[in-house]
This record gives sequence, C-alpha cells and structure tokens, in this order.
Amino acid sequence: MLEAIISAVREAGKIMLGAHAGQEDISSKQGKANFVTKYDVAVQQFLQERLQKAFPDAAFLGEEGESSVLPEKGDVFIVDPIDGTTNFITDYRHSSISVGLARDGQMQAGVVYNPYLGEVFAAERGRGAFLNGARISCGSRGLAQGTVGFGTSPYHPDLADSSFALLRKVSEVCLDIRRSGSAALDICYAAAGRTALFFEMVLEPWDYAAASIIISEAG
Repeated sequence: MLEAIISAVREAGKIMLGAHAGQEDISSKQGKANFVTKYDVAVQQFLQERLQKAFPDAAFLGEEGESSVLPEKGDVFIVDPIDGTTNFITDYRHSSISVGLARDGQMQAGVVYNPYLGEVFAAERGRGAFLNGARISCGSRGLAQGTVGFGTSPYHPDLADSSFALLRKVSEVCLDIRRSGSAALDICYAAAGRTALFFEMVLEPWDYAAASIIISEAG
C-alpha cells in the first residue's frame, strides 16, 4: 500500500519540478495570500486518477475539491497537491505533496514528498516512520536545545496577535524560530528530530493528515 502511494507521489512531483508558474496560472481563493495554480489542480487530478485506479473503493478528499468533510467510514485519501503554494509561486523551492490514507476516520498511511530535495517522508500504522527508507524518530531534544517551527494561520488574520504572542514566549526558551510555509514539511521535520516543536493555530485536514501519522509513528 505504502509503496503504491510513494510511487504516485514521486510521479506527481515531476509536474511540480517542470512547472513555471506565471501570473496567468494563478488565481486567488478566499483569504489573504490564498492562491491556487493550474499545477495544484494538475497534481491533484493526477493523484486522484492514479490512486483511485490502484484503490478503487477509496474516496478522495483534496484541497482543491468542493468538499472539506472527512467521511467517517471507509477508506479515503486526504490530499494536498502542493502544500506551500505561495512558496511554489515565488520559487522559494520549499513545497510538498501530501497524501494521507484514512480508514474509518483513523489515519493508516501517509506520504509527504519534497521534490526539490528528493525527500520522501512516509509511514504506515504500526510500522514506523521513514525518510527515504531510513527510520526516523522525534528524538529527545527539548526546546532549550532545538528550533521551533510555526505557522501564522495567514487565512485567519484574527489569530495573528495571539499567534505572535505565543511565538514571542516560545522564542525566549528555544534556540530559534523557523517559518517555512509548508505545515506538512514542518510536522515531518519535527518527526525527524530536525525541530523540537511545530505549532499553528488552525490547519485544514489536508495540511496535516499525512504528516500526523508520520510524526505519530516517529514517536
């Protein structure tokens, strides 16, 4: 199961790597800096076709779809085709493809892929978490010895003051702060022990579904 998802995600990554996102390819959704490109749509369509061919009984929930409701029964893929679209548009080269598989509302497998670095974070329930096939773990580094990743919940400006107030407090007890623009990768970095913590006040299911089982399996 996991290998089939990884294979599909790697193929989808080629769409991102071959992209040149110009202004004519970008549209806005509700909220500040909430963009979608034709490549978000292309990656999601590719994954939906590929995954539903391999898993015909599974439902599909994608960021660029019409529904954001997670079915409580059966198998469902939860997909963010490009997590970090603003990074993608500005060629910051820190974005990911995130695919999680839930069964009866519980995560079973997850893959988060950064095609720019060729890094595949993956996990399957009860089998551990891996980065390019090597096992990873959260480690024991505490705040005083580690950096902290955070997200600003940019589509919820009413949370800005409380987010940054908390960030200020955390900054006083950790080595430094990191804001990468991809929640899926931020959670995986914590899973790999690269950061001591990640926080963001509001996330959508596709932002964290795949990464949630990766960090859980990483300890």
